[in-house]
Amino acid sequence: MGEIQIGTRVGQLTVVEPTEEKRSRYTVWRCRCDCGGEILLDTRCLKRGTIKDCGCRTVVRPGQRDITGQRFGQLTALSPTEERGSRGSVIWRCRCDCGREVQVELGQLTAGYRKSCGCLSRPPRKDFIGRRFGRLTVTGYEGKRAGMHQWRCRCDCGQETVVGQTLLQSKKTKSCGCLQATVYRENLRLTEGTSITMLRAVKSGRLMKSNTSGYNGVYFNKKRGMWVAQITFQGKTRYLGSFHQLMDAVKARQRGEEIYDQFLERFEEEALERRDSRERQCIAQDR
Repeated sequence: MGEIQIGTRVGQLTVVEPTEEKRSRYTVWRCRCDCGGEILLDTRCLKRGTIKDCGCRTVVRPGQRDITGQRFGQLTALSPTEERGSRGSVIWRCRCDCGREVQVELGQLTAGYRKSCGCLSRPPRKDFIGRRFGRLTVTGYEGKRAGMHQWRCRCDCGQETVVGQTLLQSKKTKSCGCLQATVYRENLRLTEGTSITMLRAVKSGRLMKSNTSGYNGVYFNKKRGMWVAQITFQGKTRYLGSFHQLMDAVKARQRGEEIYDQFLERFEEEALERRDSRERQCIAQDR
């Protein structure tokens, strides 16, 4: 069978419209039977053609166990299908108390393994709509993926994002990502794309984690058998030269760090000017 679309006929069924529901990533379609009844089937099921009516023509075959109308937890058995499970068990069409329809193997129903369409699964789905978590306000439910309920949230910054229920409850996610970016900028004190905090750490002699030579900006090039000096500033790495002796590379790096000194000096001068300006404004207001 070709692509499923509105108007497609499968036995006694006519595809009416797609729903927002997904089953194993397949679109679930609303179908109308010639008898007037309706049934929800996914694309895979329609293409297979295993279900051709709403259940009005499906009858229990001789020798099959008839559980029509019986309840199993929140599930009510409606009718058997033509499909079989992995062990040959008849698959029944069932309606959950929440309104959804699912297909479940007879053995899973009678053994008590399936008691709902999934709405009773753990962790239970919370009523989060309207609640706030940090900068996020929950606006709607987005279904369940990878075993976690997903919620659509609007951030105070205006962006929308989908966050797992557990991440909201544990407070691991408090924004669309803007909060982390703000904290990152504040902690690193970014100015003109350069971290004042990192520059001061380097000038104080603190070694970067990736360093292997004992000196920032100096590493040994095994292929060339030489020590290489470089410096990174405002997102760009500058080559300072290659040397046979380690200390020659260190001296080149130290000369290169003059650009750090100039930048820090200018930053501190501007910070001092801003502080003096605020003090003058305060004095003027007091008068």
